[in-house]
Amino acid sequence: MAVEVRIPTILRPYTDGAKVVQGDGATIGDLLVDLDTRHPGLRERLVDEAGLRRFINVYLNDEDVRFLDGLGTALADGDSITILPAVAGG
Repeated sequence: MAVEVRIPTILRPYTDGAKVVQGDGATIGDLLVDLDTRHPGLRERLVDEAGLRRFINVYLNDEDVRFLDGLGTALADGDSITILPAVAGG
């Protein structure tokens, strides 16, 4: 199933500068594996052995996947994913 993924500026070197890419997968985890085959190195910036990296936020249709099923969150054709690095500081 085709899913649109919005890429933050800091990760665009992995997508040849593309702001939006397409990916496939039944879950967020599957999608990230698929994206890594299309854009090598992207997945390791987003996940580690414990799951999503602490300072990476992933939204499915504007809902934080951490409050859904995390990497196991199911996707439907036409869903929109937004990847945002967390911002901290003062």
